[in-house]
Amino acid sequence: MAQVTVTIDGKAYRMACDEGQEEHLIDLAQRFDRYVAHLKESFGEIGDQRLTVMAGIMVMDELAELQKRIQGMEGEIGTLRKTRDEALLKADKNDAALTGALGALAERMEALAQRLALPSAG
Repeated sequence: MAQVTVTIDGKAYRMACDEGQEEHLIDLAQRFDRYVAHLKESFGEIGDQRLTVMAGIMVMDELAELQKRIQGMEGEIGTLRKTRDEALLKADKNDAALTGALGALAERMEALAQRLALPSAG
């Protein structure tokens, strides 16, 4: 296990993480520290534990909003897939109908060409 030291609200915390995840953990800690700093600017010194809890709630609120957006987008993707599948099915039916019509037209043209090619009696 790798270990990194992160700083949140001016305090250093030594943390363990999987190998290769050090930069990711540092980035997460820096992002969380920005929440704490924002709250500290807004409310002043209200206690480390309270600031941490409030920052955690802000992060969870943001997560909940993102989850709602993802659900909405998943619904839109489902609708788009259904619309695409219906359009493809309709296009296949149209292709089949067109192919059938062109085949019938070709047969009629061949029959007409044969009649025109026959010597006329007279």
